[in-house]
Amino acid sequence: MLSQQTIDIVKSTVPVLEQHGKTITTVFYKNMFAAHPELLNIFNHANQSQGRQQTALANVVYAAAANIDNLGAIIPVVIQIAHKHRSLGIEAEHYPIVGYHLLGAIKEVLGDAATPEIIGAWGEAYGVIADAFIGIEKEMYDETEVATGWRTFKDFVIANKVQESDVITSFYLKPADGKQLPSYKPGQYITVRFRIPGDEYTLNRQYSLSQSPGNEMFRISVKREDECVTHGKVSTYLHRNMNIGDTIEVSAPAGDFYLDTESTTPVTLISGGVGITPMMAMYETIATVAPERQVAFLHSSRTRKHQAFDEVLRNMTESLQNAKYEALYSEEGDGFITREFLAKHVMEGSDVYVCGPTPFMQAVISALHTNGVAEDKIHFEFFGPKEQLELQNA
Repeated sequence: MLSQQTIDIVKSTVPVLEQHGKTITTVFYKNMFAAHPELLNIFNHANQSQGRQQTALANVVYAAAANIDNLGAIIPVVIQIAHKHRSLGIEAEHYPIVGYHLLGAIKEVLGDAATPEIIGAWGEAYGVIADAFIGIEKEMYDETEVATGWRTFKDFVIANKVQESDVITSFYLKPADGKQLPSYKPGQYITVRFRIPGDEYTLNRQYSLSQSPGNEMFRISVKREDECVTHGKVSTYLHRNMNIGDTIEVSAPAGDFYLDTESTTPVTLISGGVGITPMMAMYETIATVAPERQVAFLHSSRTRKHQAFDEVLRNMTESLQNAKYEALYSEEGDGFITREFLAKHVMEGSDVYVCGPTPFMQAVISALHTNGVAEDKIHFEFFGPKEQLELQNA
C-alpha cells in the first residue's frame, strides 16, 4: 500500500506528465537502449521510430499517476499490456531496468523540478505498479506453459503461403516438433520472431490469427506495407523472402480482444483494411459453432484488389442462417463507413467488434456512440501499442 503522502505527491505531477509525458518517455527509451541494447531484440523498432511506443507509454504513465489512489481502475489496461508483454517474452528481471531509466528520464527532463521527494514517491509508486504487472504476467506465463507446453517462443515451419489480395498474403504455420496446436480465442494474436540476414537484432511482430481455432496450423494474414525508414521492413521481408519450408519462431496466442463464444447476443464485426484478420477468425467461429447466431460483417477497403477473403466471406454468409455481409470500396465510389451506414447495418442490441487503422476506428466508434450504442457493447483492437482514440460526435 502507498502512503497518503506518496499518493499526494504522485497526483501533483499529473499536470506535468500531461505536458511533458512524451518527452520523458522518448528520453527513457533512448537512455535504456543505450545502456541495454539487448532489449532491442524485444521491442518493435518501427513503433519506436514512429513514436507510437513513446506515446503509448506516456499515456500509461499519465493514467497511473491520475489513478494512483485507485489503481484498480487501470487493471484492464494492465491486463491488455500484460498480454503483449507475455507474447514478447518480457520477464520480471526487465522491470528494475525500466524503473531505473524511467526515473532517470523524469529527472533529466524536469531538472530541478524533479525534487528528491518527487523521485522518491515515483520510485515507490513504480514498485507497486511493476509488481502488479509482474504478478499478472507470471500467471499468464504459467497458464500458457501448462496449456501449450512452451513458455515464450518455439519453432514453427511455414507449411503454406497463399496470396489473398494484391497486398495481403496468408502464412500457414505448423509446429516444427509436430505437436498439436493449443486452442485460442477467436480474435487473439501471436508474435512471430526472426532475424533478417545482416541485421544485428531480432525482429518481433504481432499478427492476428485469421482463422478459427481447431485447425492443424496457425494462419496469419500479413499486409505488405510500403517499406520506408520507419516501417514496412518486416512485412516486406515476409512477403518476399519467407517461403514454404522456412522456420520462424512463434509465441503462444495472446490478447484480450476476442469473440465471446458463450454468448448468444447478436454480433456486428466492423473492419477496415487488414483489420479484417481477427474478424475472419470470429466469423468463421460463428459459422462453425453457432451458425444460428445473428451476425453482420461490415468491411471497408480501398479497392476490391486490396481486400482479402471476399469470396470466402460471401460463401460463408450464404451458408449461415442469420448473417449479412457488406463491403465498401472507397476508391471505387462506395465511400466510407458512415454513421448512416452503421445505423442501417449494425445488428440491434449486438456486441460490436471494431478493428482497423486508428483514424478508421476513431470515425467508426464516434459514429457508434452517436447512434446510441452503449460503451460496454463496443470492443476494439489496436495493431501495435495502445493509443488514445480521439473520439468526436459524428
